[in-house]
Amino acid sequence: MGGRPITALAITCFPKKGLDFSILGEIMRGGLDVLTAHNVALVGGHSVDDPQIMFGYAVTGTINPRRIITNRGARPGDALILTKPLGTGVISTGIKFGKASEEIMEASLKTMLLAGREAADLMQEFDAHAATDVTGFALLGHAWEMARGSDVTIEIEAGRVPLIPGALELAAQGLLTSGDKTNRLYVGDDIEVGVEVSRPLTSLFFDPQTAGGLLISIDPSRADALVARLREVYPDAARIGRIGVRGAHSLLVR
Repeated sequence: MGGRPITALAITCFPKKGLDFSILGEIMRGGLDVLTAHNVALVGGHSVDDPQIMFGYAVTGTINPRRIITNRGARPGDALILTKPLGTGVISTGIKFGKASEEIMEASLKTMLLAGREAADLMQEFDAHAATDVTGFALLGHAWEMARGSDVTIEIEAGRVPLIPGALELAAQGLLTSGDKTNRLYVGDDIEVGVEVSRPLTSLFFDPQTAGGLLISIDPSRADALVARLREVYPDAARIGRIGVRGAHSLLVR
């Protein structure tokens, strides 16, 4: 991690019939606004006739080969920081079933629209040892990859993990994505979850995230200063755990 995007190709699936093309226009206009705000040039794209709407970008960029931050450099004693709250997957399911309030939807959208550029810049400024995004494999899936790659045990304090307001209540109602099951299978038995951690809360830790935050491993002496700087842009950024020496499990959740 730590690269700088330069160009993007748009990729979209949209039906030729049944929907107003102005919808696609709004989607593309919104994407272009974000690219422009981050000095990324849109150089072309491809479209496919498909009943399922999909949209994204293939992005190219540059990175200093001496300043690449991978998910393999976490060190025992490091502090663990998460930049954004969890819950977008559960909330998306709640929206589909008409269970998410307007306030919950707005909070989730606000989180997803918060770009990660400032967090990426700050983790380099503070010489982070390791980092990963928190996306489809959820907090625990990506943390597990970091623990395995770094040959450490990651210890997460459940009560410190930031959540999108309303997400925990939706998880308690069973409004989970299919990723809850697949992410649990991905981590397998290489995790120990304390009995005091509720099942709904554990589900949020396995919840796939759209536009999730960064999980950062950093020297503990610099952690509080990094969190303070992050909160200028990411108000829910929090220190959620630590890196320990390799034990019986890659992940401990307490």
